[in-house]
Amino acid sequence: MQFCPTCGTMLLFELAHMAHPNQFFCPTCPYVCRVENKIKQHTPLVRKPMEPIFSEDDQKVINKTSGVSCPACGHGEASYIEVQTRSADEPMTIFYRCTKCKSTWKEN
Repeated sequence: MQFCPTCGTMLLFELAHMAHPNQFFCPTCPYVCRVENKIKQHTPLVRKPMEPIFSEDDQKVINKTSGVSCPACGHGEASYIEVQTRSADEPMTIFYRCTKCKSTWKEN
């Protein structure tokens, strides 16, 4: 992304046609920057390591329930924590972890 040195607005790109070459232009002021050389830049994506759903702090507030069956092993007891993952007017999401096999699943 390029920004206008005059007003700070993000510059738009315009492909070449009869009147002018490729150029960046500011939609707010008359600034124009003609593109004379090809520029290629590759930025590799860096993935963040996945964090566990149940953090160390969450372990202190986790509740246990016996009315839930684990979809992986069928065990009838799981720990759960409620998290607000969507907007405030939506219900909370419940994350479960089986106390036997440690499998994790969620219920919206």
